[in-house]
Amino acid sequence: MKNQKLEIPHGFALCGESECACAGTCLRHVAYLQQAETEKMFRVVNPRFCVKDETCAFYRDATPIVYARGFTRMQKRMLPDQYDKFSWKLIPHFGRNPYYERRNGKRVLPPAEQELIVYVAGQVGVTEEFKFDKYEYRYNWKD
Repeated sequence: MKNQKLEIPHGFALCGESECACAGTCLRHVAYLQQAETEKMFRVVNPRFCVKDETCAFYRDATPIVYARGFTRMQKRMLPDQYDKFSWKLIPHFGRNPYYERRNGKRVLPPAEQELIVYVAGQVGVTEEFKFDKYEYRYNWKD
């Protein structure tokens, strides 16, 4: 994903601190470098509150992480009773419609949600490795 134009979310605060020890790996700084080339105005973190090392509260790792989409194939591999218990444990957590959006792949699953889904599958007796329908690398803009 290097050298690829970032799709920076509206309102994402950027950081122009090029002297920071973490500038090369900070998503806020990488996004700043891109925006500085083309944009006339953008939102930045106040430099007075930046710490120029790994302890900075505004640091966001620029390494893409693995997000997942959907688990319909795993659903088909579960026994009916397992799937009933599985869905009824997750629906209260996500909500009914958001659960089905996640199951059908219409909503991406960040790592924490993937872990929860795999954990619940184990609770209802799924013993095989849980595989989501699709995986994609994305930048972590807000998690």
